[in-house]
Amino acid sequence: MDDFYRENILDHYRNPRNAGTLDDATHSHQENNPLCGDVVRIDLHVNENNVIDEVAFKGRGCAISQASASMLTEMIKGKTVDEAKAVGKEQILEALGIQIGPTRLKCALLSLKVLKAGVYGLSEAEWDSDDDW
Repeated sequence: MDDFYRENILDHYRNPRNAGTLDDATHSHQENNPLCGDVVRIDLHVNENNVIDEVAFKGRGCAISQASASMLTEMIKGKTVDEAKAVGKEQILEALGIQIGPTRLKCALLSLKVLKAGVYGLSEAEWDSDDDW
């Protein structure tokens, strides 16, 4: 079963979903992981009904960080802002489907950090806690 998830991660890394930037983004934020150099930027367009009707990400880094960003964009596209805010660490780790060690956890959760800390205004203290944000 791990082979399936590894292939899925590599597929998202090689063929990222929603890759690029949005010229008409209503929300945009970028963060990096200084430990390894991974970078992720997420652009959202939220419509008048508070629905994320467009999402894009751009980044560079390891397969895990870029695949999780691709997976996250698929999770939140078409959702309301409140539904997107409810996405947490467990959903990202479940989507990746493999055991993530402590050194790779920040890679796996970088895109979630961008979504929560940047786009939705959580402070660094809130996203850096051990809570299931």
